Amino acid sequence: MIDLGKNPLTIAEVVRIACFDEPVELDEVAKGRINLSNQRLQRIIQSGKPIYGINTGFGIFSDRQIKPEESNQLSRNLILSHAVGTGTPLSSKIVRAAILVRANTLAKGFSGVRLEVVQTLLDMLNKKVTPVIPSQGSLGSSGDLCQLSHLALVFTKDQTDLEEESGQAEYNGQVLSGKAAMVAAKIARLRLGAKEGLAINNGATFSAAIAALAVYEAEYLLDLSNKATALSLEALIGCSSAFDARIHEARGHQGQIAAASAIRELFQGSTLVDSTPRVQDAYSLRCAPQILGAAKDTLDHVKRTIETEINAATDNPLIFDDDTVLSGGNFHGEPVGMGMDFLSIAMAEVGAISERRTFRLTDGRLNQGLPPMLVDSFDAAGLNSGVMMPQYTAASLVLENQTLATPDSVHSLPTSAEQEDHNANAMTAARHCLEIVDNVRHILTVELFTAARAVDLRLRVQSGKLGLGTASLYNKIREKTPYRPGDALWNAEIIKIKELVQEHLL
Repeated sequence: MIDLGKNPLTIAEVVRIACFDEPVELDEVAKGRINLSNQRLQRIIQSGKPIYGINTGFGIFSDRQIKPEESNQLSRNLILSHAVGTGTPLSSKIVRAAILVRANTLAKGFSGVRLEVVQTLLDMLNKKVTPVIPSQGSLGSSGDLCQLSHLALVFTKDQTDLEEESGQAEYNGQVLSGKAAMVAAKIARLRLGAKEGLAINNGATFSAAIAALAVYEAEYLLDLSNKATALSLEALIGCSSAFDARIHEARGHQGQIAAASAIRELFQGSTLVDSTPRVQDAYSLRCAPQILGAAKDTLDHVKRTIETEINAATDNPLIFDDDTVLSGGNFHGEPVGMGMDFLSIAMAEVGAISERRTFRLTDGRLNQGLPPMLVDSFDAAGLNSGVMMPQYTAASLVLENQTLATPDSVHSLPTSAEQEDHNANAMTAARHCLEIVDNVRHILTVELFTAARAVDLRLRVQSGKLGLGTASLYNKIREKTPYRPGDALWNAEIIKIKELVQEHLL
């Protein structure tokens, strides 16, 4: 059980709740903050002072005063008019992560919502009511307006409570109307009060949720890339000197030092590494610590940014005391957008160098005496294609990543009659980053598949043993996919190894 609002939310906790259904409850101190903020809001409303989004219109209509008795309808109108997303629905993991992040935002105690709003979001998580949310339509400013509005449709209502205005949600394996799903789960839907519509849909919450999942997976894949590098180094009887700690300490980049140390430890005890008079290897082996280390430094920076964002108050305006309501721009997704662009570039490079090692393993001129395309024997070349095609797939994904890694946060178009004249494009950046991470997962899987086969062939022609870490990795792969001499349905074997990667078992 995770107590929301007691301590800063971590990315690991987001994953535990979003992906593994860990229960979550609201901390008592957080409940006090929420109630105090709502009390302050009520006093401010009674004062009659014009406050953006509370008794004014939104965006270009911020200069239009709203009557006090219309404030509830203002919240409802905002949700109905903004639920205009399109595209393939987001995964349930992303939606659950977004619900959690939004609840955490409101639990900060700056938004003025009732306690029931936050509790309803947590009830949806615990009872596994997952709204169907379209993936496209957000500019990342003023946050992910349309996605959050689609979320709000499911758990909010007006006096008419029309089923067709309740969105859709998945519950117990069925996609139902939002109203039907909430009824089935025995969760009461809410009538929105003043400012609550804006508090729910204002912020780059879905962008941050996708980012949190991307960062979590990227951390594992970076660790796996060190392992793949070490296994390929063994198969290609590479040189250890490039991983000597003194080289990396002389440069001083912490990620580079860490990557070199990890790879060095993996091949410790190997008799294949340094078994030739060759003094240096190609960049894809020799410069792996520099490339993977730069990716790690980038990831560390992005992780700090995203963990800050998932704990941020991101709606507008924010309530600080009975007299202070400040209108600003915390909903703007620029930190998330830039972070996702940075991580996209880093992970695209992780995939690119992995594919280059796979290429060297299959090229008979570069793989240090192994058969071309890693066919079972030189005599089998021609009749058998060997593992030629998995490298093609990896290359295709690398090319796709090069396009996907083109920064999104540098692109902007104005909206709301120039009132919102610079947008973050954060949601697109986050979606593209997650696509890149998914592609890198497969690229690394192909390298592991190929390197394991190359090790089998290497040990036929050269006596020796793997390092402690690489031997463990090799054995896990071979337990799942035994060596097969002739051409086979390689894709089935790749999928089995990919399952190990997806479950973080390598």
